[in-house]
Amino acid sequence: MDNFTRQTSTPNTPEYASPGVSPRLIDLYSPPPPSKKRRLLGKAPSDLSDQVDVHSPNSPLLVTSETFDSDGNGLSAGLESALVDIKPEYDLTRTEDENGLSALDQCGIPSDSRKWIRGESSIYVDAFNLALDTVLEDESHLFDERERRVFDEWKRLDYESQYLYVRLFLRKTASWHRVSRLGYHSDISDMGRAVSNLQKSRDLPESVTSFRGLGDCGLELEDICIGEFFSFADSSEAHITSVEDAANLLSFEEMKVLGKEWKLQGKTKSELCRALCRTNREQAGLLSMGIQRSRGSNSLSGSHHQHEPRELQGFEERRDRASLFVEKVLGITGPCIRISQTTFKLFERVHLVFYRSTEWTEKSLTTIILSKISRRNFADYLVGRTSNIFISRSHILEFEAALRLEANVDSILEQGDPPREKGFQKVIDLFESIYAPWKAFVASEQVKENTVYDYGEGAYLRRFTSAHILTRIVHQAAWCFGRLKNYRREYDILVELLAQRLFHAARRGSWYQRKALLEEHYMYAVDHSPASSDEEQCKKYWRRKAADTCEYALQDSECHLIYHHDLQKRLTKLEKRLRVPRRLQHDFKHVQLDAPLEHIVEGIQIKRDTVASKKSKAPSTKTVWVDELEDGAECSVEEMCLSWYRHQGWKGYHSEGGIIRTLFAYLFFDIIFLYVPNVFQTAYQSCPLDLHTDAFYPSRASEINRRLADISNGGAEKIVREVYNREHKRKTCVVGLNWDFDVDDLADLVSCFDGHALAAVCKVLAQEYRQRGGGMPDLILWRTEPEKACMFVEVKSANDRLSDTQRLWIHVLKGAGVNVALCHAKAREVRVE
Repeated sequence: MDNFTRQTSTPNTPEYASPGVSPRLIDLYSPPPPSKKRRLLGKAPSDLSDQVDVHSPNSPLLVTSETFDSDGNGLSAGLESALVDIKPEYDLTRTEDENGLSALDQCGIPSDSRKWIRGESSIYVDAFNLALDTVLEDESHLFDERERRVFDEWKRLDYESQYLYVRLFLRKTASWHRVSRLGYHSDISDMGRAVSNLQKSRDLPESVTSFRGLGDCGLELEDICIGEFFSFADSSEAHITSVEDAANLLSFEEMKVLGKEWKLQGKTKSELCRALCRTNREQAGLLSMGIQRSRGSNSLSGSHHQHEPRELQGFEERRDRASLFVEKVLGITGPCIRISQTTFKLFERVHLVFYRSTEWTEKSLTTIILSKISRRNFADYLVGRTSNIFISRSHILEFEAALRLEANVDSILEQGDPPREKGFQKVIDLFESIYAPWKAFVASEQVKENTVYDYGEGAYLRRFTSAHILTRIVHQAAWCFGRLKNYRREYDILVELLAQRLFHAARRGSWYQRKALLEEHYMYAVDHSPASSDEEQCKKYWRRKAADTCEYALQDSECHLIYHHDLQKRLTKLEKRLRVPRRLQHDFKHVQLDAPLEHIVEGIQIKRDTVASKKSKAPSTKTVWVDELEDGAECSVEEMCLSWYRHQGWKGYHSEGGIIRTLFAYLFFDIIFLYVPNVFQTAYQSCPLDLHTDAFYPSRASEINRRLADISNGGAEKIVREVYNREHKRKTCVVGLNWDFDVDDLADLVSCFDGHALAAVCKVLAQEYRQRGGGMPDLILWRTEPEKACMFVEVKSANDRLSDTQRLWIHVLKGAGVNVALCHAKAREVRVE
């Protein structure tokens, strides 16, 4: 059993932890509040011209919401998470110095390693075509005949047309863009021809394989429906036909001018648009009933014998009025262009397959190309792009269907802050529709795990199955049942979630926490087991169950370390209430958490009269201090406190976790780049694709645990120096590794670190690298005299409090036996400037 022995003990509760069960850790069970709706592709980059964006109600469901959350889904599992930011190199490719020499030439990058010529080729088009060519070479079975014909037509487009499409593809894809404001003059010599090429209608073969319906899996599958004709882009002349669409093309100032002309009331653009649409509908309603305002009179007249002709006349007048408004708007805006939704969805699927992610940006589109021309060095590892991520067309259709459902759930929970009972019930209704398919998917994946996958191979592949997405929906449904106080159903779902070990392993700790809480406080009232009229006997039975749950959780290797403290506290409390003999009680004294040390550092603070700019709602919260102990220069509060510690005999850095991530990269270098199927898609990755997911640890559990044992036994310094001697000359690109840290400092630090404590910190990062990469204390300090010691320090100025992630890291560090201090910076003197 991990981290406990039998004996009674009551851990001390630090000031930042609540007595009993920590509600902050219990809250980890509930889904984080979804972020505001946003297009996954984001807004246009800074070099794009301004435009009026119109959101289509038929925009693709696949990209309307952040469908993944903090457990490391979506983007974190995709290729972009493993790519290095090489924007400076790209900036160099687009600039030339006064002498006309390429900046890349000045940097020593050979000219034959790049081929971009402005107006003839582009990194964007190259990267877009690289993704398409790679997918068609390895995974063309995911696309039917018509779709492959679309790709053929794409390849026939000239460079300028392809360039325009790709740049629009990176914008808000469901929006209209004014052709006159597109820009790109350096790359597109004839904008009108490029627009016309994209809007041109093209023929396709008669055979059709697209469909929409209920698949065998029980999910509603929706294929891309491409008809006999298609175009890469839509034209405003053909598709802007309604008053609503036309009104949304205008800016607020333009709408105000038309509002005065059409006598509309409203203070905002949305109010003016609603007024216009309401006026149009009201007049259409009157005209359809044969009622018409009399010329030269304020009275309304109508007659029965004129009803039919006036109805026809009303329709014509309504259509003429709407057409007049549309024509007037298009006269103001000029021609507009919008990416066709059918081709967008098709290329979206290409990028889903290539990047293994539902999200991609300019960075993901260009970094692979840039990596080829940069002078950066990448680790030597075995690249293994395989075609078995999506084994069939039905597989990817099921995956996309699950994504649409998940986006729907996120949208429901996003409505209202917090969501109300009606929203919870909607989520539950969706859950009921996928409950049976989810169980079937999980059973199917378990069969594959037992018979098909090699050890560790399935952990990453399963992230691209419907079961992975549906498991998160089931998790959210359990939360909704709890909010509706249906604890019996919530409990049953938690039992089923814990019974499977294939999906969302990072959540197991929170599921155990919630299950134990329900057993301790609620289940006796909703499940009379054993059958007894004595309520106290029922409570005692369920408290034993809660104690067993805590014990199982602590023994579960997939229950992450961050949940152990809360489970240990609950188990200790339950054993006392159950009057378990002292000799049989668990003893957690060796991992109990003491309150952090508290230090007070006084200094001189500088305050300046700052006025919040129009763009920022408030001035910066960063405070400025004087570094009295060094050179008297201005510095941050962290640097001021670091100087104070240096004069106390400590050495250290203000890194906020940067040095810990560097140590992790050193200590797990070979494990990070260990061959695991499917996680190295290109030769230009700084980490495997699954590092930021919960699949990283279980896929390499034996290697990681062996390395943790080496670190616990004091082998960290040797590992750091070996990696440094092998890699520092090449400055190998590795996630988290900062080569600027002096290797002797790193060696001193790990020698001052207790081996078991350093192993515990590394284990947390190995289990949840993305979630735990932030929140580390501000300062890391060490000293070799009078004895070796290491300490983390969180610096807080006045009215500054610990965040949830900071509290969690303090729990982890204190539980590992590391000294942690809260340093309160107080102003002895305030200078106003």
